[in-house]
Amino acid sequence: MTKKVLKSAARFGARYGKRLKAKIVAVESLQKQKQPCPYCMRDTAKRVSAGIWECKKCGAKFTGNAYTLR
Repeated sequence: MTKKVLKSAARFGARYGKRLKAKIVAVESLQKQKQPCPYCMRDTAKRVSAGIWECKKCGAKFTGNAYTLR
């Protein structure tokens, strides 16, 4: 398995197995994407910490799910 396939889970090296690393990649790729802001409806909300989101356009801070807003 190459680092290109593992993406962000490559940091775990030979530990934990392929399935668990694939699940981690799926969750982290969603969490790092910009999400739609419920106030201004633009895809500019970024995750600040677990469950806390901030819109870069309108500056609103709000709560949501831990990994995605959808």
